[in-house]
Amino acid sequence: MTEPWIRKEVIGDCVLYQGDCMEIMPQLGSMDAVVTDPPYGMAFQSNRRTVAHKAIANDQSLDLLHWACEGLGNHSSYIWMRWDNLLDGIPKPKSLITWVKDNHSMGDLKHEHGRQTEVCAFYDGPDHYWPKGRPNDVIKAARAGNELHPTQKPVGLMQAVVGWTAGVVCDPFMGSGTTLVACAKMGRKGIGIELDPDYFDIACKRVEEAYRQPDLFVSKPKEPKQTGFDI
Repeated sequence: MTEPWIRKEVIGDCVLYQGDCMEIMPQLGSMDAVVTDPPYGMAFQSNRRTVAHKAIANDQSLDLLHWACEGLGNHSSYIWMRWDNLLDGIPKPKSLITWVKDNHSMGDLKHEHGRQTEVCAFYDGPDHYWPKGRPNDVIKAARAGNELHPTQKPVGLMQAVVGWTAGVVCDPFMGSGTTLVACAKMGRKGIGIELDPDYFDIACKRVEEAYRQPDLFVSKPKEPKQTGFDI
């Protein structure tokens, strides 16, 4: 049987696949946690940067957003989106996380408040629990600058979200790899999938760099140990 991915790279505790997540995910089995930023119908095309970003694959449709919101994680799913995607028929999230940025982004300059927030839908799975106590639904973090990807998230933001999950973290729309960088820095196992070969290469390089320069104050989670038997 032919493998559904184009490339597979194992870097530390992270596995990165280049290919179509809709073809790869069924081969990987059930997921513990999903943290991702899927295409959500923006039809993004950069024309304002010195080095313009390419169009995001499959961003003309809401199909992948709907798929990502189906509760793919047995523990939890965190799905980044626009606020108005809540009106696009996605399943009702358990709660909505708000990222407060250090400055506002572009929008309707004449008739809209400056956008200084972005939202993430949270879906609890059948195995959900809070690993470190119940968190708040607001995170403050400076913007990443989008130098590597048009919707690039800051590492600190993704570390906060990953910290709310348990088990292996999967990002089906990996982009430049920030979710996997967060996993590497936190000693968590991660799976990333990205269709675009250029972004896949960027993600691999960033994860490798994260393992070369780990966060010194984050201890790797201990493996569970069996302490007794029921007889």
